[in-house]
Amino acid sequence: MNRKYLIWAICLIFFLSPLFLNAYWVDVLNNIGIYAILALSLNFILGDTGLFHMGHAAFFAVGAYTTAILNTMYHIPILFLIPFSGITAAIFAYLVARPIIHLRGDYLLIVTIGIVEIVRIALVNNIFGLTGGSNGIFGISRPHLFGLIIRRPTHFFYYIWIFLAVSVFLFHRLRNSRFGRALNYIKEDEVAAEGTGVDIAKYKLIAFVLGAFWAGMVGNIYASKMTIISPESFTFWESVIYFCIVILGGSGSITGVILGSFLLIGLPELFREFAQARMLVFGLAMIIMMIFRPQGILPPPPRKYNVDQIN
Repeated sequence: MNRKYLIWAICLIFFLSPLFLNAYWVDVLNNIGIYAILALSLNFILGDTGLFHMGHAAFFAVGAYTTAILNTMYHIPILFLIPFSGITAAIFAYLVARPIIHLRGDYLLIVTIGIVEIVRIALVNNIFGLTGGSNGIFGISRPHLFGLIIRRPTHFFYYIWIFLAVSVFLFHRLRNSRFGRALNYIKEDEVAAEGTGVDIAKYKLIAFVLGAFWAGMVGNIYASKMTIISPESFTFWESVIYFCIVILGGSGSITGVILGSFLLIGLPELFREFAQARMLVFGLAMIIMMIFRPQGILPPPPRKYNVDQIN
């Protein structure tokens, strides 16, 4: 069978899977989809640009709380708030990243860890009296699309995975654009990239803001799915999971990120009855993976450019 037709057949079977699965496993697929989109947005910063960033949950939180506050207080429809949640997260990312974007490696990593902790503490302390403190925000509406209320796991499955498909398409196009090639130059060799005229700080900042914008929109989806959010959903551990998905699947690989989401989010659910041992086995598997295949399960192929693309 032609490879193209095989891929389409697999996609068709997957999109029909909610018709044959119970609500629990459909919801597991929904969680995998949410983590996959978040990991893709982080992959644009970490995998495509080479910025060590472990505070991505902060932008996810900003998007989710923007949706929750505006929906519960002003009753703005959820779908109208998707771009606004992304813009709010992007503005926040610009404000926090502008002073630190010149940092490299471990130094940037440590600062971004501080960002996610600052956001979590601000949410717990009910900043401006809007976030509900430790209790969070209740009563978030469901999305309404063409008269249909998206409320069942099956509804959210198609809502989330169509959003993921669009994300994959856009990130793939962006990665292969002139802007994406510039980011790849920065990742491979900043000095050489700067020597060819690439504005390092500008491109890094744009990548950071775009990744945050996408994470903010996913925050909208998460808030409408759960109808309740609290600071416990946006801890440093969440950022660690996104980071691990990107590294395990293959930094810079879109296919690898999706596979990593299935392995890190979906696979542990198969062994939930062995709750005491499953994380031990999972940790051991991660160590073995990093020793024998540090580039990830599906690393991206080497990128080659002709003279016209470089210029």
